[in-house]
Amino acid sequence: MLIKVGITGGIGSGKSVVSRLLEIMGIPVYISDTEAKRITCTDTVIRRELCALVGQEVFQGGELNRTLLAEYMFGYPEHVKEVNAIIHPRVKDDFRQWTVRFGNNGLVGMESAILIESGFREEVDFLVMVYAPLEVRVERAMKRDCSSRELVLKRIEAQMSDEAKREQADFVIVNDNETPLIPQVLELISLLSKNNHYLCDAKK
Repeated sequence: MLIKVGITGGIGSGKSVVSRLLEIMGIPVYISDTEAKRITCTDTVIRRELCALVGQEVFQGGELNRTLLAEYMFGYPEHVKEVNAIIHPRVKDDFRQWTVRFGNNGLVGMESAILIESGFREEVDFLVMVYAPLEVRVERAMKRDCSSRELVLKRIEAQMSDEAKREQADFVIVNDNETPLIPQVLELISLLSKNNHYLCDAKK
């Protein structure tokens, strides 16, 4: 059986680092944010529906006008739902097609900051949350995005809380700049590879 592992966490939690470690250890990971951007620019259905929703100028020179789309969505939850309803189903289909190439055995991952919110929880067998304390997350995001503390905090507040993610997670990896990551990732792989049913007891 091919085991699909969801990897999620808030801004600055370090889920991308965990994904890279899994890939180094031979486990392919579908980076949903990257793939969603690709699909949004290449899928004719998405392009047509986004143009109908936002306007033809949402694509310029064949490229997505991310600034315009962000302005359309910012502060309007209903707009966010409308855009997600166009994009997320196509990403789900792409993920399913992507997993087929790996057959029926082994492990694959899917990384998504909004894995739960976007309805992708049902696409994976197990959910891993990457956790970091708030101040660590803020500092990482400020440095990475050259952003202000205020803007980073607003982005964090707009996401599902760590507590809510933890409640749905089967396994938690702590990435606080102190706890070693590699042993935790190895523990996860061991649990998944040898004793799948133990994972639900491994919540932290």
